[in-house]
Parts: sequence; structure tokens; C-alpha cells
Amino acid sequence: MKTVNWWTRLSVLGAAGLGSTFWWQKKTDPVQTDLDSSKTSPSSGQSSSQYELKLVQVLFRHGARTPLKSIPDVLEAQWVPDLLEVPAHTNIDYMVTDLQGGPRPPAPVEDSYRAKTLAGGTHPGQLTTMGMQQMYDLGVRLRKQYIQDVAFLTPSFSHKEVYIRSTNIVRTIESAKCLVAGLFQQKQTEIVPIFTEEAEREVLYPNYYGCKLLKLHSGYRWAESSTLPDIASDLRSIQSALGIQSHQRLDFIHIRDDMVARETHGLPCPAVLDSWRARVEQRAVDMIYHIFDPSNREILQLCVGPFLHILLNNMEMKVQGSALDGDRKLFLYSVHDTTLMPCLMALGVFDMRWPPYAADITLELHQHQQTKQYYVKISYVGQDQKIPGCSDVYCPLGEFKQALAMYALTEESYHTRCNSTQDVPSQSPRNTSRL
Repeated sequence: MKTVNWWTRLSVLGAAGLGSTFWWQKKTDPVQTDLDSSKTSPSSGQSSSQYELKLVQVLFRHGARTPLKSIPDVLEAQWVPDLLEVPAHTNIDYMVTDLQGGPRPPAPVEDSYRAKTLAGGTHPGQLTTMGMQQMYDLGVRLRKQYIQDVAFLTPSFSHKEVYIRSTNIVRTIESAKCLVAGLFQQKQTEIVPIFTEEAEREVLYPNYYGCKLLKLHSGYRWAESSTLPDIASDLRSIQSALGIQSHQRLDFIHIRDDMVARETHGLPCPAVLDSWRARVEQRAVDMIYHIFDPSNREILQLCVGPFLHILLNNMEMKVQGSALDGDRKLFLYSVHDTTLMPCLMALGVFDMRWPPYAADITLELHQHQQTKQYYVKISYVGQDQKIPGCSDVYCPLGEFKQALAMYALTEESYHTRCNSTQDVPSQSPRNTSRL
């Protein structure tokens, strides 16, 4: 059996089919935001003014970036360093540490990117100027929601109020920095800490390297996804249309990643792909849906179970009035599309569309001012979501915890399951350099 470079695989699926926006969305679908604090709940008609905001948690995807790999046998775009210039208004004073505040851990995924160079001289997976601006704009949107419209956060950064955690990859770290610059308009009296975890223990994305069971399950399903009849037939057709040799390893997530990165930055794409755009989008989502398989409880548990537990525990700590983080009001998590998709599946609101660059899932914890009961409100790219199993958009905390109970895992349970590999398909995963 061939040796599998799991860091390379992680860099594409676990840290990224990690790159994209809908090519039609950026042109035709404006992002809607829920910024009006007097807005009523769609299903109940209750005014949101009856609820007092207690805690906000935002999971956001990094901004636009260079592709992870160019489509083989196709004219490469020129990814020149000018595309990476840092706008002055996105700069802040920050430092990256481990979760205990010590030195930043080694970053093997980032090292795998830096070992390669794209045409034009940049590296795969780098946050671009456009991506930096997208993250700054998301910060401005959050500023309007939580500082201007509702005086929830103080106008300048405070580490007592705001906790920031990122995957240990430069594009997500820089995305967090740019968001904070927009959120607080560069107002700070202290250095902003951005916390990250060592690669083997990371739970902010599906960790194929750190979880043996997930690696085996997903490697098998990844290989299987490319052989599904409709996907395999379309893949043969597009390879032929592009003039790509049959021996070249290619799949729709790979094609989509390169194509979307080009179009987002106004770089040329092969003309033949014009007629394939919708099909590439559909097949990429079909593949990822098959790999994550929301009907398979265990796969979603292993993908995002410990992360969901962290989110639920943050709420519980706030409800219990923990002295450890009594002043904490905002948790920011800088992650990837392959984090958001299994989270959306676990929440029951995945819309079969690939999350755009800078997409966010926001979880708000509210307390009803009369009954003193707690409620959770979820939004995705600014649009409120009604979670299956919840009686309303403002979901009673008990109902919300029950809705996620089948997926959330404590860290101890997660690691125990990750090391158990008895019930995995016997065939070996194909060396796709994807997981």
C-alpha cells in the first residue's frame, strides 16, 4: 500500500475543499443581514426586544485565497504577489499562541503549502487582498449588530470580552485579524491574542490526521464519491472537454477550487468551463455530501462533535455564571468551509450549496426578560435559521441542546472513538491526496 501524505490530504479536505464562493452568488445574490433589533421572530411573531442578548459565538470561513492546486494540463492563472497586498486598515497588533497562551505550535499544514509555488510566485492557500477586505467587511457587519445597533460589546477590543481561536493556518489567522480590525475599527489598548491548537489535537475542522477512525471512514468515502455513476460520468466528460489526460488525478472539488479562486479574483478561466459552472458546483457539493454523509451519525460526530460540544459548553458556562469567563461576550472561531458544512448538516440547515468565502454561522444566546428562560438563535450568512427540533427561531436552550445531542462529543469521548477502528470498511482508502 502506498504511503499516504495525510498532511497534504488535510490541506485540501480537512482544511479545504477550503476555498470558494458561489460564482453566481457574488454577482446575483446579495447577502441579507438581520441587523434590526426590533425584528420579530418569523414563526412566532414575538418581538426580539423581549430577549436580552447574553452571548455571541461566530464560526466564520476565511476570506478569498489563492487555490490549493491548479487544474492539471490547463493554462495556469498568474497568482502574483500583488494580489496579497495588506490594506492598512486591516492591521492590528496581535499575537498567536497555543491554547494556554504559550508559543504558537508547529504548523505542518501551512508548511505543506509553503513547500509549493503557484504560477506567478505565490503559495497555495494564501489569503488575498480581496479576502482580507471580505473579512474586514464581516467585522464591520458584526460591529453594526453588536456595537452600534445594540450596545452589547465595548467599542474597543477587550480580551475579557472577546475570545478568538483560529486553526493554525496563516489564512485563517489573518482572516481573524482582519475581522477584528473591522469589528473594533483598529481600536485597541492591548495586543489581541489569537489562540490555536497543535495539529494532532485540532477540532475546528475534520481532523483526518489526528483521528484514525475518521481518516479510514472518510478515505473510503472520498474514493467512493468519485466512482458514483453520475459523478464519474460527468468527470470523464469534463476531463475530455478540458483536454486533461486520463491518468491525471482530478475531481470536482479540485476543479471548483481552482475555478472559483480565478473568477473571484478576475483571472481568466478556460472558456470551455463556462458551460460547466453549474454542473461543477452541483457535483462538488454531491461529493462532499457523500463524504460527510449526514445520515451517518458517527461521521458527523467525528467531524465536528467536539467543536459542537465546545459551543454548547460556552453557553452552559454563561448560563451558570462561571467566574472564569463572567465578562466573556463574544467567541470568534476562524475556520474553513469543511468546518461549516458538517456543522450546517448537524444543525439540519445545510442548503446543498458550498459556503462562500467569509460565510459565518452565528449562535446567539438570549434570556427572556420576563420568564428568565434561555433561548438560542442561529443565523447563517446573516439569515435566521429555524433548527429542526426547535419550536421557534428563538429556540429554547433545552430544545437546542437536545437537537445537537446526537452529534456533540466531549473531548474524552472523541479521542476514545478516534482510536477505535474495528468497524471500518476493509478496503484501503485510495491515495487521493485529498483528506
